[in-house]
Amino acid sequence: MTDTSAAGIAPRPPQPVIKIATVEDIKAALEAAWGDLRAAPAFGLFFGAIYWLGGLTLLILPARFGYAWAVFPLAAGFALIGPFVAVGLYQVSRLREQGIRPSWGAVLAMVWRQGGRELSWLAFLTIFVFIIWMYQVRMLYALFFGFASLDPVLFAKALFLTTDGWTFLAIGTAVGAVMALFTFSITVVSFPLLLDRDLDIVTAVITSVRTVQASPVVMLGWGAVTAVVVFLAMAPLFAGLLVVLPLWGHATWHLYRRLVSFGPPD
Repeated sequence: MTDTSAAGIAPRPPQPVIKIATVEDIKAALEAAWGDLRAAPAFGLFFGAIYWLGGLTLLILPARFGYAWAVFPLAAGFALIGPFVAVGLYQVSRLREQGIRPSWGAVLAMVWRQGGRELSWLAFLTIFVFIIWMYQVRMLYALFFGFASLDPVLFAKALFLTTDGWTFLAIGTAVGAVMALFTFSITVVSFPLLLDRDLDIVTAVITSVRTVQASPVVMLGWGAVTAVVVFLAMAPLFAGLLVVLPLWGHATWHLYRRLVSFGPPD
């Protein structure tokens, strides 16, 4: 290996090393997440409540202002920004892993200091995907139902009792699945990675995609389970998110720690 220091060239920082994921890694991550949630429930309740209230807002406002068609896609797309909302939970798990008792100051301040700008860019990317998702749904709605705003009852009848409604659901679900797969692939470890290491967003996103590529069956299975659990948590007026977001947030950190390590500098 070339002595870069002698040549006056700074060595590259440690590079991410991806481990093949197993079902045991998923189980261990969930078990550790439950331990974090029990040890620091206030943080889970706080961030879960933020997500829950955001979900309720997206449920109530569109229907209130005559955009009933937007309620379901907003609820479905809302899950895309879950990894960003859970950043504070990653920090709680990180501190406990280091043997430090989490405090509000340590959690909220360190999230910004450790990876503020890069985390902001990644959050912007996920929000952009969410906006694109809503734009696609609006286009499909206009294609199948025109530009008129239907009240919730008429829209439900058109959606579930007509051929156009079934086609709208089928195409919308397919588009949503593709966008969800993309978002999952670029964020499954990138958010905790940026919190943990001084890296750029490109490296974090590439590492996240490589993690999925290295273990497609296990990782996509984890993504599918996540989607089902979040969907069920949304059913009772999003109340299930009070528990699901904290548990899955902590689990995301522990899964990242099990699957990504760092080799020595080049």
